[in-house]
Amino acid sequence: MPHTVLLAEPRGFCAGVVRAINVLDQVLDQVIDGAQEPVYAFHEIVHNRYVVDDFRSRGAIFVEDVSEVPAGARIVFSAHGVAPAVVQAARDRGLRIIDATCPLVTKVHLETKKAARDGFDVLLVGHEGHDEVEGTKGEALEHTRVVDTPRDVQALAEGGRPIFVVTQTTLSVDDTAATIDAIRDRYPDAEVRNDICYATTNRQAAVKVIAERADLVIVIGSRNSSNSVRLREVAAATGTPSYRVDGIEEIDPAWYEGVGIVGLTAGASVPDTLLQPVIDDLRARGVTRVEPVIVAEETVEFRMPEEIDASPASPTL
Repeated sequence: MPHTVLLAEPRGFCAGVVRAINVLDQVLDQVIDGAQEPVYAFHEIVHNRYVVDDFRSRGAIFVEDVSEVPAGARIVFSAHGVAPAVVQAARDRGLRIIDATCPLVTKVHLETKKAARDGFDVLLVGHEGHDEVEGTKGEALEHTRVVDTPRDVQALAEGGRPIFVVTQTTLSVDDTAATIDAIRDRYPDAEVRNDICYATTNRQAAVKVIAERADLVIVIGSRNSSNSVRLREVAAATGTPSYRVDGIEEIDPAWYEGVGIVGLTAGASVPDTLLQPVIDDLRARGVTRVEPVIVAEETVEFRMPEEIDASPASPTL
């Protein structure tokens, strides 16, 4: 049975997630004219079931279309960002917008918009349908194509404009490198911005290190969390059995049979509170050592939106 847990560091909340959660938290706590107004959020504030359910229990109303929001109400845009058309639709309804988009996602939006304006066709490396990708390509719909794999690159129709490349922030570092190599092979003059964020890069590096030492890797994170899914894939690529779960209730104890060392990490939208029950359960099963495996130290903080205040978001919750 397990005797050691390798705890990846960094893991869990990144600065963009902390900022988005703090934004919605503060908006929910605001009292206007002696009353608490309804608070709407466009899409899940972050991709974690536990976090979203907690906000729902406090009264947050998550919607998939701004037409669901009463005219004049407050609406929070999620960490993944939204397309300009969504912003305009919210303004047309007189909604009071609080934008919790991660600043690193905003940077990709600005790159995409400028590139299209400067005469480029944009190749957006990412997963079609993901909230972040939908928001980014909305900056230049007529001039943006989404590619996910080298095969997608080979299938592209020829265009007459030069190529500019941006990426979703939460992709697999290794898979994205292969896709960008394919783009460079086909379009040698392409201008490339690899926008995978520091948090995604660090968490993938950390899970790779623990996977190489562990007999089993468990990644805490929701099914619709791109960075959590990528963590499991990175761990599994080392040959170590790896599972992604929302929490301890999804762990099969049979996974621990014949396992001495368990690697444990969490996606960038996962609170550390979801890891503690797993660690406590493993201690009850015989684990005597919990070893932090530190790959990088993160000190990034993002300022809160001006609609909230001008102070930095707290780096931890």
